[in-house]
Amino acid sequence: MSVLLFGVSHRSAPVEVLERLAVSDHDRPKLVDELLSSRAISEAMLVSTCNRVEIYAVVDAFHPALEAVGAVLGDHSGMTVTEMTRHAYVRYSEAAVEHLFTVAAGLDSLVVGEQQILGQIRNAYLDADANQSTGRVMHELAQQALRVGKRVHTETGIDRAGASVVSVALHRAQAVLSSSAGTGATSGLHSAVVVGAGAMGGLATAQLAREGVRDLVVVNRTVANAEHLAGNIAANHGIAVRGAGLDELPAAMAVADVVVTCTGSVGTVVSVGEVHSALAARTDARPLVICDLGLPRNVDPAAGRLPGVHVVDIEGLRGDSETQAAENDTSAARSIVAAELADYLTHQRQAEVTPTVAALRQRAADVVEAEILRLETRLPGLDDPQRDEVAKTVRRVVDKLLHAPTVRVKQLASTPNGDHYAEALRELFELRPGAAESVSASEMGDAGRTEQ
Repeated sequence: MSVLLFGVSHRSAPVEVLERLAVSDHDRPKLVDELLSSRAISEAMLVSTCNRVEIYAVVDAFHPALEAVGAVLGDHSGMTVTEMTRHAYVRYSEAAVEHLFTVAAGLDSLVVGEQQILGQIRNAYLDADANQSTGRVMHELAQQALRVGKRVHTETGIDRAGASVVSVALHRAQAVLSSSAGTGATSGLHSAVVVGAGAMGGLATAQLAREGVRDLVVVNRTVANAEHLAGNIAANHGIAVRGAGLDELPAAMAVADVVVTCTGSVGTVVSVGEVHSALAARTDARPLVICDLGLPRNVDPAAGRLPGVHVVDIEGLRGDSETQAAENDTSAARSIVAAELADYLTHQRQAEVTPTVAALRQRAADVVEAEILRLETRLPGLDDPQRDEVAKTVRRVVDKLLHAPTVRVKQLASTPNGDHYAEALRELFELRPGAAESVSASEMGDAGRTEQ
């Protein structure tokens, strides 16, 4: 079994493609179930963020699994396989593992070193686990990826470049507002609206509070969720925050310096008409900065063409100097990823040879028992102490003969092409594949119960 990755991200695709492939939290279990309906895929995890969509699958055959992934994403997005592969990347086996570790470390993020991706990977794994679409391989892969991310953020200063896409977008908004001061407008970031009360909305409201915003409105389709987030921010930061429904959005935008949209909704949340109404109700010449961080985009693109409106989106943040981490920190993070990858691969290779070793020992035990029974038939006069001593002696001899080769084959298994040694054992001792597989299944079940 190997790991297959099929993904698109801000590095490989324009926002228009990311929008079509984006998967909401609501749709994620459905797509994972569709993936598992393929006989080539036994485990699956889907990571979908504001700038990436990646499927990690445990497969027993590359091409059938890749076809299954393409079919599921094609049905979801309405894109052909040709359209998707033009912007996608595919990784297999070690390369897929290395990519996930790199993503968890924040090295592949739009803002290099941002920590939000760790929470997104954790949520993707927890969703997959709750949906019973993970097994030993995906569990170990996800857990080690999370450890990689934690190590990188603990042992390097990679996250000094910026907290998240939110912080970089807000810094861009502040620059726009400051540059407008010469036109007679009041500069600075004093009031804001956040559309969306999920994880990204929480990050945005907290960041706005740290930036010194004094008046903040959280708008959400479900008013109770908006009020809950507003209450938390008000209690923690001591600023005026209130929750509101979408019907209050135009009025809230009319008095705001900046609007941050970050919902997981499919389709437009903020229309050009609402933005136009907000501008008409303004009493001064202040510009309105909209940070559209949703995927798909939450704001009608036509809003950016209205006079006095500046839209900052994911596309516009690519290449921003704030998104790059210091070279030394990046290098240190990559060293951690390389070391963790080597450890992971060593463990996996050793785990793959374990069923063969177990089958060999079982085969030896069966031979010993058969010979002891034969001895009892030929020498019925042996008393119990003699019979026990003979049995112990035979077992000791077999254990000593098997000890060196079984220890050595586990060591060799951690080297490249180490699976060849397990194949040699199976050939030399005529081990039946079914026996090794049954032992493997039993051991994996025991391991899963231990980890829960």
